This record gives sequence, structure tokens and C-alpha cells, in this order.
Amino acid sequence: MSIKSDKWIRRMAEQHRMIEPFEPGQVKHDAQHKRIVSFGTSSYGYDVRCADEFKVFTNINSTVVDPKDFDPKSFVDFKGDVCIIPPNSFALARTVEYFRIPRSTLVVCLGKSTYARCGIIVNVTPLEPEWEGHVTLEFSNTTPLPAKIYAHEGVAQMLFFESDEVCDTSYADRGGKYQGQTGVTVPRI
Repeated sequence: MSIKSDKWIRRMAEQHRMIEPFEPGQVKHDAQHKRIVSFGTSSYGYDVRCADEFKVFTNINSTVVDPKDFDPKSFVDFKGDVCIIPPNSFALARTVEYFRIPRSTLVVCLGKSTYARCGIIVNVTPLEPEWEGHVTLEFSNTTPLPAKIYAHEGVAQMLFFESDEVCDTSYADRGGKYQGQTGVTVPRI
């Protein structure tokens, strides 16, 4: 199993629609030429953008957080270019990009250092072979202060690993519960 280069990422995006929309290079400025947190293809990964749809965690209902019976009322929906996450809390968002993962590939996501150095942790489980959809992103604000997340800018890097043999059973074969997800998707069981 090896990590895949920018050449492979570009080829898979352009020929097989692995990432849509796709940026073949690194974008570091917005339309007004202001610096942004970069996104697009890097040497051995793809930096994804955060869309402007957020679900911010709230304890207003004083409920127990239960992954087997998650109460969607624990989130407040927010749409905007900047989301503020309360201290010691978290928010869900989604990528701008829609992914179609090849059967021989596993994708691992790591948060960008710009956010990590501010105490904002990005968590995403691996994108399994033949999974497709918008990636739901979890942002944890580990600080005692409110923290900003910027929509339409880079937030995390996807690393693509291709196996030397194809798996027997893919995520699509199993009928995974998050297959084809669009929008910000809350926990399912």
C-alpha cells in the first residue's frame, strides 16, 4: 500500500470524477486577492474546503450524548461564511467537495496545521473503498475561548492510499449507512 501523488489525484479526479468540484493546484487567495487557508491538490494529498452549512453543538436541552440514540435537537443549524464554535464545544460541517472513492483506495483525513495551532481539531473517519458523498467534518474547539471556522477555505487534508490488492467487500457492497450522504449528516445507527 502506498500514498498517492498529485499526479494520481489529478488523473483520478479528471478521469473518474473522484473529487467534484476539483482544484488541480493549490489556491491561496480568494477572488479579492486576500490570503485564505489554502485548498486544492498538494504533493501527496488534497486539501478540502468547508461548506457554509454547520450544526453547532448546544447543551440547551441538557440531554445525554448517546451515539446509539443521538438527539438532533442537540445541534443548532447555522449557515454563513464564518461559524463560531463555543469554548470546549464542537460543530459539524461538510466538505464542499463530493468524493467517489475507488475500490482499491482508502482515504485518511488530517486537520490543517493552521487550525490545529489554534486548538481546533478536525476529525474525520477514514473514507472507505467505494464510499461516496460529502464528507461530514467534526471541529472540536479545545480552547476556553470561542473559535472561528471559515467556510469556502481549506480545513483538512485527504491522503489517498492505494492497496496492492482490491478488497473483497467494499463500503458500497456492505450498504454502509453513510453512503451517498449530502449535507451535514448526524450520527446514525
